[in-house]
Amino acid sequence: MAGNAPFWSHQATFEASLISASQARRFVSRHLIEHRLSYLVDPVRLVMSELATNSLVHAQTAFTTTLAGLDETVLLTVRDGSLALPTRRATQTLDAGGRGLEIVDIVSLEWGINEDGAGSKAVWASFAIRGPREF
Repeated sequence: MAGNAPFWSHQATFEASLISASQARRFVSRHLIEHRLSYLVDPVRLVMSELATNSLVHAQTAFTTTLAGLDETVLLTVRDGSLALPTRRATQTLDAGGRGLEIVDIVSLEWGINEDGAGSKAVWASFAIRGPREF
């Protein structure tokens, strides 16, 4: 997702530990509420959880989360220290996992992956802001 400069932006880095996903969910919740976007808390928390889990399970590195308010969207970005790109998996009904990117696709407005060529990647997802906003 390229383009507009954010009206506001918050960033935090989380260790590769068991509690990091819950810390990241609290981080996005707090800032969405701070910017009077409480209706986005549930979908952004869900996507945050999926992207944090992907970083923890697959990259096994610390990850940096950025939450930014743009003109008509909120942009969530999770950057980790792995070049391995996330891929969708075909899942069966009783599979315990493998649905993370499908959830991201369903819940977000759009999503994608940016590679930086310096040993990391960023997965981002955007969410529509309702009506005109004053940041």
